[in-house]
Amino acid sequence: MTDHADRVGLGPILAELTAPGGEFAMVPVTVDGIAMRVHERGPHTLRELYLTSPAPDERTATVYGDERCPWGEHRRRVRALARWLVDDQGLRPGERLAIAMRNVPEWTVAFWAGVVAGLVVVPLNAWWTGEQLAGALRHAQARVVVADPERVAALAGQADLPPVVAVRGDPPSGALAWDDVVGAGDHPLPDVAVTPDDTATIIYTSGTTGAPKGVVTSHRSHVTNALNVACLGRANQLAAARRGEPAPASARPGTLLAYPMFHIAGLNGLYGAALSGATLALLHHWDPDEALRLIATEQLTNASGVPAVLRDVVELAVEHPRETASLTRIAMGGAPIPPSLVRRVATGLAGRASAANGYGATETTSAVCANTGADYAAHPDSVGRPVPGTELRVVDPVTGDEVPEGTVGELCFRGPQIMRGYWRNEEATAAVLRDGWLHSGDLGLVREGWVYVVDRAKDVIVRGGENVFCGEVEAALLAQPGVLEAAVVGVPHPRLGEDVAAVLVAVPGAAPGTDALQAALRAVLPGFAVPGTVIWRPDPLPRTATGKILKDTLRRELAG
Repeated sequence: MTDHADRVGLGPILAELTAPGGEFAMVPVTVDGIAMRVHERGPHTLRELYLTSPAPDERTATVYGDERCPWGEHRRRVRALARWLVDDQGLRPGERLAIAMRNVPEWTVAFWAGVVAGLVVVPLNAWWTGEQLAGALRHAQARVVVADPERVAALAGQADLPPVVAVRGDPPSGALAWDDVVGAGDHPLPDVAVTPDDTATIIYTSGTTGAPKGVVTSHRSHVTNALNVACLGRANQLAAARRGEPAPASARPGTLLAYPMFHIAGLNGLYGAALSGATLALLHHWDPDEALRLIATEQLTNASGVPAVLRDVVELAVEHPRETASLTRIAMGGAPIPPSLVRRVATGLAGRASAANGYGATETTSAVCANTGADYAAHPDSVGRPVPGTELRVVDPVTGDEVPEGTVGELCFRGPQIMRGYWRNEEATAAVLRDGWLHSGDLGLVREGWVYVVDRAKDVIVRGGENVFCGEVEAALLAQPGVLEAAVVGVPHPRLGEDVAAVLVAVPGAAPGTDALQAALRAVLPGFAVPGTVIWRPDPLPRTATGKILKDTLRRELAG
C-alpha cells in the first residue's frame, strides 16, 4: 500500500506540510464507515470556499473575449441567481440544478449559485445531442437547467424538460431570459446549511458499455482536490527554495482555462481560481491567437487543458517569450501525455514555467496522482505519486489480491476524493466501489514510489480529453447499411493523444462511401466519437476461438 507520505522528492516536504500543525495539516476521520485522512484547515465546503475567496471586489473574476466581470459583480450575480432558484423556483438543498453550456461566464455564476444554495449541480456535456441532454436531465431529475443558445436549440422538441434559463441572446418561446432572472438588484444569500459530506455534483460519465452514469461527489471531495493542488504548489515553492533557486516575482494569479467546465478537470480550474482569488480566462473554443492575447493582456500565470491544446500553449510560450513571461505553470491531464511534451517544457521553457500532470477520473474528483515541477521533468513517463490523503493499492484483477511492487495490476484508490457512487445505479456502484476502494479499471504498477499506467482495462479511447466508448461507436457503425463487421480501436495521434479508428468489413457489393458513413455517424454520435480513420478490410476481422475480436492484432496492423 502506498500513500503520500511514502514519496520521494517532494515527499518529505509534503509530510511536513500535512503533519499536525502543518500549513495543510491532515487529520483522521471516518466517512460512511471508511477511515481516511482529510484536510483540517478550511474551507470545508464549496459554499465556504466561494464565500471566503480572497479576491477583492475590483479584481476581474472572468474574462471572455472583450467581456470582463469583476469579482464584486460576479458575487452579486451569484447571490441573485441563488435567491431566484430558492425563492422563485422553490428549490431546496439536495435538489438538482443542471448546466448545459460551453465555457461562457454564465457557467461560473450558475455553478456557484447552485452550490452556495445547497443544490446539487449537474454539469452536462455540451457535445451531447439533444436526446442525450434530455435523457440526463430526466435521469438526474433536474429542477432547472441553464443553457446557452446551442443547447437550447438542441433541447427544442424534447419532452418532460424542467424550466430552461437561456443565456446570451433572446430566449425562445417557453424559456426564461438570463437577464430577467439575475436582474440588476442585490440580494442576500439564501440561509442554508451545507456540510462537507453533502452531495455537491452529479457529473455524467460513461462506463465501458457507453451507458451514462452520474458520478455523485461530495463537497469534501471537491474541496480536498482544491486544497491538494494548493498544497502541491506550496511544496514546489519550498522545494525550489531549498534547491537555492530564486523565488519568482509575485504575480496576481490568473488561469487560462482550456478544459471544458463540464469536465471534472474544468471544475478543478473553476474552484481553484476561487480558492486563490484568481482571474479565470475563458475560451468558447480553442483559438491559439486568442489564448496568446489573453495570456499577454491578463498576465496569466497558469494554463490548464488537455495535451492537444497545451502543446500549442507551450509553443506559443517558446515563440513569444515576452508576451508569455507571466506564465509559470502548465497543467495537463485528461489524456495520455507524451513524454516529449514534458521534455519540451523542461527545455524550451527552462527557468520560466514548469509542467504539471494530474491523473484521475470523474470518479476520483480529478487527480489522485500528480507529477509536477522538477519531479515531472525527471520522470515524464510517470503519472506521479498519490496526492495527500489518497491511498493506493495495486491488485490482481482476477483475485483482488495486492501484488508486489513493480508488478502490473489494477490501480485501486481510497480517500476523501472518491465518489459516493453512481446516481440511481447501485449495480454499477457495487461493480467498482468495494469497502471504499475504487477499482479504476486501469492497469499499472508502482516503482520506487512512482506510479505508471501501462494500459486501460476498459475499452475506452481518450481523444483530446473526451472519452470515446468503443462499444457505442461499434453499435452505431453496425446499424449503418452496408456494414457487416466493425471494430473500433485507438491509434496514436500527435495532437489528440489518441484518435478513433474503425476497421470495417462491408456487406459484399454494398460498402457505403467513407464520407457518407462519417456524415451518418455525426447524426447519432458526438462529433469527437466519429472515427477519423476508416479502414475497409477485404477479409473477416481477426477473432479468438470464442468469437472475440482481436483488437491488439488490429492495432498492430494499423501501426504497420
